[in-house]
Amino acid sequence: MPDEPKPLTIPDLREMKAAGRKVTVLTCYDALFARLLDGIVDILLVGDSLNQVLAGHETTLSASLDQMIYHAQAVRRGARQSLVFVDLPFLTYQVTVEEALRNAGRVMKETGAHGVKLEGGEHMAETVRALVRVGIPVMGHIGLTPQSVNQLGGYRIQGRDRVVADRMRSDARFLEEAGASSMVLELVPAPLAAEVSRSVAIPTIGIGAGPGCDGQVLVLHDMLGLNEDFAPKFLKKYAELADTVRDAARCFAEEVRAGRYPGKEHSFE
Repeated sequence: MPDEPKPLTIPDLREMKAAGRKVTVLTCYDALFARLLDGIVDILLVGDSLNQVLAGHETTLSASLDQMIYHAQAVRRGARQSLVFVDLPFLTYQVTVEEALRNAGRVMKETGAHGVKLEGGEHMAETVRALVRVGIPVMGHIGLTPQSVNQLGGYRIQGRDRVVADRMRSDARFLEEAGASSMVLELVPAPLAAEVSRSVAIPTIGIGAGPGCDGQVLVLHDMLGLNEDFAPKFLKKYAELADTVRDAARCFAEEVRAGRYPGKEHSFE
């Protein structure tokens, strides 16, 4: 029997960038999907997007720390090879560095995750540095930051004007210098994302940021075609499972109503 592949580690991410190997990331919110995805993608991200995808909210803002911990625990039970990162939800890390340490520490202790993700650049550098200092790996997130959606005026491309682009370049350097192990670039013009990616030694993981990033992330349910109402330009649907789910449910309902299910083969004597 062949040996199990060696689980990915945080230092591997920087080595992957140096070797030109793209980092693959999908969101994941439960143990079942974690088992299916484990070892296929490099990182499973327990994103606060679960507040929209699973709970039906319009934004990520009302996601709670307990909610994130619950789902991260489930994902970690299903993941043996892939790294697991967990989003710190809104206002669990922005108020004080001490509170960020306490909340990120809870995530690490109670879930067994490999790291946390937080949004922001220069103004979060002190927090990133403090987390890394106590041994908590951090994935940064700049560009369109969903927890700031109201301030940004909606889900819009970031970095098309010089001021914002310059700030993004600076933010990336601050995150790297603070010790972040990687960073997400969301809804960023492709040339700017490629430039930022070249300027840092840690992997950049793009979503709506073009092919010049060191890796890519998508929301699992969007990629599988389960979220029919969401079809931004950057999204490629690798399956159309919404119709498959409906067809299966319709077949089940018809068979039950017609008395064809359960049959003898599904029943106990």
